[in-house]
Amino acid sequence: MRVVGLGIGWDELKAGDRFRTINRTITEADLVNFINATGMVEMIFTDATFSDRHGAIKGGRPVPGALVYCFCEGLLVQGTMQMTGLAMLETTMKMTGPTNVGDTIYCDVEVQMVRETSKGGRGIVKTLNRAINQKGETVLEYEVARMVASSAQRDASV
Repeated sequence: MRVVGLGIGWDELKAGDRFRTINRTITEADLVNFINATGMVEMIFTDATFSDRHGAIKGGRPVPGALVYCFCEGLLVQGTMQMTGLAMLETTMKMTGPTNVGDTIYCDVEVQMVRETSKGGRGIVKTLNRAINQKGETVLEYEVARMVASSAQRDASV
């Protein structure tokens, strides 16, 4: 019987491959839970009037860039890494625009490099990931290198 929801093996990817996740709308509850869990309880996130009076970003209830990044990672784990994701090795990140409560994002992924590790059976996959909002604007981009199991390793585990 086929098992759905399994991740992508490193050997099923090649440089130039592109895919995207499903959408995720960011709610007020998401903001409150995230800032309380992380301790990011600065006024820009806890005072709904702060941004319009003092902030650089007007006209919305801003959310931390870290929340956007974490949501992208969560969407990717759900759709691409079950039983194949072994380790995050490195990442570089750049916030390119604001994200507010009520915005809907998805993660656009472009595979940049794939290679087998020296131990074999595992691979290193580098991707460029972009969080894109409902207006088609990129609000965050990050490059990431991960160690990923092969499709054979994944299939042997189910």
